[in-house]
Amino acid sequence: MRRILVTGALGQIGTELVEALQARYGEDRVIATDVRMAPPGESPRSLYAHMDCTQLPQIFEVVRRYDVGTIYHLASLLSAVAEERPQIAWSLNMGGLYNTLEVARQYDCALFFPSSIGAFGPTTPRDGTPQDTVQRPTTMYGVTKVAGELLCDYYATRFGVDTRGLRFPGLISNTAPPGGGTTDYAVDIFYQAIRYRHYTCFLRADSCLDMMYMPDATRAMIDLMEADPGRLKHRNSFNITAMSFTPERLVEEICKHLPEFRIDYEVDPVRQAIADTWPRSVDDSAARQEWDWAPEYDLARMTEDMLAKLSAKLTTAA
Repeated sequence: MRRILVTGALGQIGTELVEALQARYGEDRVIATDVRMAPPGESPRSLYAHMDCTQLPQIFEVVRRYDVGTIYHLASLLSAVAEERPQIAWSLNMGGLYNTLEVARQYDCALFFPSSIGAFGPTTPRDGTPQDTVQRPTTMYGVTKVAGELLCDYYATRFGVDTRGLRFPGLISNTAPPGGGTTDYAVDIFYQAIRYRHYTCFLRADSCLDMMYMPDATRAMIDLMEADPGRLKHRNSFNITAMSFTPERLVEEICKHLPEFRIDYEVDPVRQAIADTWPRSVDDSAARQEWDWAPEYDLARMTEDMLAKLSAKLTTAA
């Protein structure tokens, strides 16, 4: 079996995906890469390489050296950060994807590309967002996601590269800290609830967005890449969802475990404007029909697990 390469492996998704891939295929089969250096003593990864996805020769070298057959390309700037640095976002998000696709084409690699609900825009239906619908995002992050979906489709059709992808909702992780996304309040709120019993939210109380717990997200990525290609009609990119909630609803669930928890709101106009263009819920029937997608975590189960895992982690760190 050829090895698996993960770019952006020190990010929110990559941190947990590498562990899930190692558990599935073995530690020696997974190559974790990032433009950052892995902190000494903090990474369980047996194989790690420093790699900048905007530098094509570096990707070629890692893929050749480790005989890579599958690439999970996660390196990118997230929504709010991309709005602050749009030129850098385009260079990394699009330049990095193009380079990785070129390597996949020449070395016959399969490639996973994570798209997002950010690929939709204010003219997209916000409730039950269809798999195939208008995509006119108003952010640089969204523009790069739509362009990335199209580029992956092009490489699949034109060059036969096995590209596959998912449109992720907001992702909630108990491992990686928030990374600059619009939905990151749903991660940070748990840290603040455990530490201080108080949180100041940057979105309105009624801002309803699609969300997913990271164990479901990593499982979805692996299951899609293992799916029978003969069943896949869409490839890039499938809507998937697990739950939709507002900050107010999340607080209600946390308070079932921490009754003294309180929240107030200082709305960030930039992130609120982004959230107001994203779906409140999506239709993921294509993923369910074409590769049997089904989430395991709803809001109640996710909240219980997040509080338990983070409480243990923060207690150990203290």
